[in-house]
Amino acid sequence: MTHTPSGRRRYCLILIKPSHYDDDGYVIQWARSSIPSNSLASLYGLAKDCANRRVLGDDVDIDIHAFDETNSRIRPGRIVRMIGAASGGGMVMLVGVQSNQFPRALDIAAPLVARGIAVAMGGFHISGTIAMLGGDDPDLERAKTMGVSLFAGEAEGRLEQVLRDSAAGALKPLYNFMNALPSIEGTPIPLMAAERAQRTAGGVTSFDAGRGCPYQCSFCTIINVQGRVSRRRSPNDVESIVRVNYAQGLRSFFITDDNFARNKDWEAILDRLIQLRQVEKLNVSFIIQVDTLCHKLPNFIEKCAQAGVRRVFIGLENINPDNLIGAKKRQNKITEYRKMLLAWKKARVITYAGYILGFPNDTVDSILHDIDVIKRELPVDLLEFFYLTPLPGSEDHLKLHRAGAPLDPDLNKYDLNHVCTTHPRMSPADWDRAYRLAWQRYYTTDHVETILRRVASSRANASNALFLITWFKGSIDLENVHPLESGFLRKKFRRDRRPGFAIEPAWKFYPKYGAETLIKLVRWGALYLHLRRIYLRIKRDPQRFNYTDIAMTPVNNNEMDTLELFGTDAAQAYVSTEQRLQKVRAGAVA
Repeated sequence: MTHTPSGRRRYCLILIKPSHYDDDGYVIQWARSSIPSNSLASLYGLAKDCANRRVLGDDVDIDIHAFDETNSRIRPGRIVRMIGAASGGGMVMLVGVQSNQFPRALDIAAPLVARGIAVAMGGFHISGTIAMLGGDDPDLERAKTMGVSLFAGEAEGRLEQVLRDSAAGALKPLYNFMNALPSIEGTPIPLMAAERAQRTAGGVTSFDAGRGCPYQCSFCTIINVQGRVSRRRSPNDVESIVRVNYAQGLRSFFITDDNFARNKDWEAILDRLIQLRQVEKLNVSFIIQVDTLCHKLPNFIEKCAQAGVRRVFIGLENINPDNLIGAKKRQNKITEYRKMLLAWKKARVITYAGYILGFPNDTVDSILHDIDVIKRELPVDLLEFFYLTPLPGSEDHLKLHRAGAPLDPDLNKYDLNHVCTTHPRMSPADWDRAYRLAWQRYYTTDHVETILRRVASSRANASNALFLITWFKGSIDLENVHPLESGFLRKKFRRDRRPGFAIEPAWKFYPKYGAETLIKLVRWGALYLHLRRIYLRIKRDPQRFNYTDIAMTPVNNNEMDTLELFGTDAAQAYVSTEQRLQKVRAGAVA
């Protein structure tokens, strides 16, 4: 217990980033989780600033406790006792709540509200639903009826208002700031206590260098929540984030911008990071997200590598131009895919790309065909698959909602890993089968060897690629969760089960959980050893740097006639249009 000097009061603020339930009703939780929560880091940094400025009065100290449920068990009874012990009261904030996490967030809130604890909730689901549907949503109404205060928008410059209302016992049912997105330059930096960051695999922490996206992808919620105008932190802000975290022992950073290449200050930020690494010798590394046109920015990829970018996530999404145009993903040009991926290969950066399954033109056969083409002709390292999901807050969801189309009412399934609506050419069973087969088709033993040979030939970190491939393959095959939701050593608690699922008796739960854990550890070990043998064979091959294949060959002018990537009618029509536009542009310049 924190002691407060005589005459002072203590206010207890608890920040919780909720997880969500697996198909058996248990919270998805790990001893070490994978992706750190930037929402939690951002709120923690803002709350620390509020505490330092004493926004509740000079006689009130604010104690802040941050928990990520993907790696920390949430016990409502303990939270009630923590707030009850605070002389100045307190509240719980459920932060960064996505659609699939909303049911779990309500289940966390219910016993707290019943015990008189003030609870507020914010995140993409609330903001997106209010932005696109005006808040017309039964789940939001349920939260309001429970007595949960809802927050839409971003908390910079607004958090103190919520804290003051809470301290006064006057929380509003809704704080709606969607029409006034704040500047984030010079605002308190995202921050996470080192002991919390160490609960992620590799001790990774996260921050956003910018928010907003200029594109119009119909499946995206970011453009409707964070806006289409870029708002960014200054290079000084980013340097401060890195220095503060480095001082507490954190070396790995995930820059969560949906598209770092569209940050107008990308070069100044990278120059600052290069200075920290090469001159001051700070041993830091980064994971970033970019679009498929990032290679067209002069020096972008080269400077990313110099700044310590070791992995990059690319929204490849699809290789069928009709699918991309239908989703308003016009910035993705299949004629640029190989140039972009080869540029990252040259920079020795590991690439992993998102690929969406379930566009209107897709069938099981067409999906498998396209995956075979990718394996053979595109030098991408890791591919991760998602269902095309009408996320609340997206244009796709709005259109289906207005049309009265079938939408699964269970928000827990809106995690991009479940079928949530109908498809014009596939039954739900076929769509689900296509998803399972996609993972199996890409991560065959033969293709894993190909990936590792490509990485080794480019002199990138093949051991890191081995780890990531094991992670991806094992997450799907052994844990039955998406790699982005996976972690090390699955944790399950008998009573932490979704309402509607039976609480298993102790005599049944613990032996089953123990056996399941042991079997998985053995299978994880066997998978790693199997793939490591491939890695060691490549590592010992004196010719490994000379390896090449179709995907690794330099781009040439004839490949649009020879590669199967351009062999479909849709691809040929797209290429013809692009070639015609290039001639028009060339004529205009001349």
